[in-house]
Amino acid sequence: MAASPAPLPTAQEDSRVGIVDIGSNSVRLVVYAAAARAPAILFNEKVMAGLGKVEADGRLSPAAVARAMTALRRFRLLLNLMGVRQVHAVATAAARDAADGAAFVDGVRALGLPLRVISGGDEARFAGEGVLAAVPDAAGTAGDLGGGSLELVTLGGGRVGEGISLPLGVLRLAAGRAAGDGPADALRRALAGRPLPPGSAANRPFYLVGGSWRALALLDMRLTGYPLPVVHGYAMPPGRAAELAVFVSGKSVAELRALGVAKGRAPMLRDAAELLAALAERLAPSRFVASAQGLREGLLHDLLSPHERDQDPLLAAARDMGQEGGRFGAVGDRLCAWLQPLFAHDPPKMCRLREAACLLSDVAWRANPDYRAEWAVELALHGHWVAIDGPGRALLAQTLHAAFGGGPEPAVPAVGALLNGAELARARAWGLAMRLGQRLAGGVADALAGASLRAADGALELALPEESAALYGEAVERRHRQLANELGLAPILAAG
Repeated sequence: MAASPAPLPTAQEDSRVGIVDIGSNSVRLVVYAAAARAPAILFNEKVMAGLGKVEADGRLSPAAVARAMTALRRFRLLLNLMGVRQVHAVATAAARDAADGAAFVDGVRALGLPLRVISGGDEARFAGEGVLAAVPDAAGTAGDLGGGSLELVTLGGGRVGEGISLPLGVLRLAAGRAAGDGPADALRRALAGRPLPPGSAANRPFYLVGGSWRALALLDMRLTGYPLPVVHGYAMPPGRAAELAVFVSGKSVAELRALGVAKGRAPMLRDAAELLAALAERLAPSRFVASAQGLREGLLHDLLSPHERDQDPLLAAARDMGQEGGRFGAVGDRLCAWLQPLFAHDPPKMCRLREAACLLSDVAWRANPDYRAEWAVELALHGHWVAIDGPGRALLAQTLHAAFGGGPEPAVPAVGALLNGAELARARAWGLAMRLGQRLAGGVADALAGASLRAADGALELALPEESAALYGEAVERRHRQLANELGLAPILAAG
């Protein structure tokens, strides 16, 4: 007889957090480095178990249960091997709605996983928390489309409002279609006599959560030639949902796969698109915005203190990376304050992106010196950032390109496609100023104490206190002159 697995440790001996998400379509394990404002993902694996494909008698499919349990045994062992002490396991629509859901839950708990079945209302709330974790200023409605249910929840003022859960997951929609019932009719019946969540006003964004809708957004990115392969923050006009529904309905699964749609999502994409089109007609949103974060990140966000929640997730992630990658400790905050007088007229949105670039200004030093600029551009464009859109990523990339020695041309074609000439010039000026500050200080934050940089009377004045005057060497002089030329100013040194 096989020995029972040892219980998971409960003492919080380290900061790693594991979340096991047992959904109607997939079963997933995500391990995060910590419950932080911008948590780094250490491990992410899913199995498309299809628990939501219930039998005619309302019971879970034995094949789906077997596949899910096989995955969960693996996840349980991995959590032990990884030394993860904090584990949160949740199950959603399939487990709460199936006739034998309680027996399935008991089987999962017997593995040593602390499983809880969350209500539809909690599922909506956590999905909303996940969107806010990635888009702090989100104001509109979030829709989380899973295999067994659709959650709608309002967002605004940094808070999650009321939400509802509807039996409209893609697996249920597929079963309805087989019976001659389309997603639009299913939505109409589900909402009959039931109000939408308060605050679901027209002409506000609708945030797309869930793998099927993200797959639809990715398809639209490919069809429209969007220059970045990053779905988070991608926006579509409201009328695009109906166009995509027509397009997808005319394609076979094989044709959708050839267009890059994932194998597990292609059969469900038509129902996902038609449901979105029906919601667009009902809600009249201003645009659709894809969110890379949802329920799992909402669970993590719920663990944070109010102070942690108030942090900017982009700046928190950049600061963490800067602290880990700095040569002599973090220099980004000091560098950002040092540059602020030179760029005092930048609007707040631009100041925020410049601050993120400063926090990342020392992260590429481990790369080959000839490829530091390329390495930094890749990090900016394709890094796991949230609370930033495509043009913001491009601005960050062009800034770091200049900071690490890149030329005046767009760093890569995607940057040129997303930024205009003035934005490219501003990013280059930021990058050259960061390059000057890093060379002057040698990567040491305290070396900037007492130094200042300002533009006045046609000159770019670099002032140094007497005790730091020797820092102005040949390399610093070259970078001072390069920045001054970029700004159309004369380089002036004020020392002593």
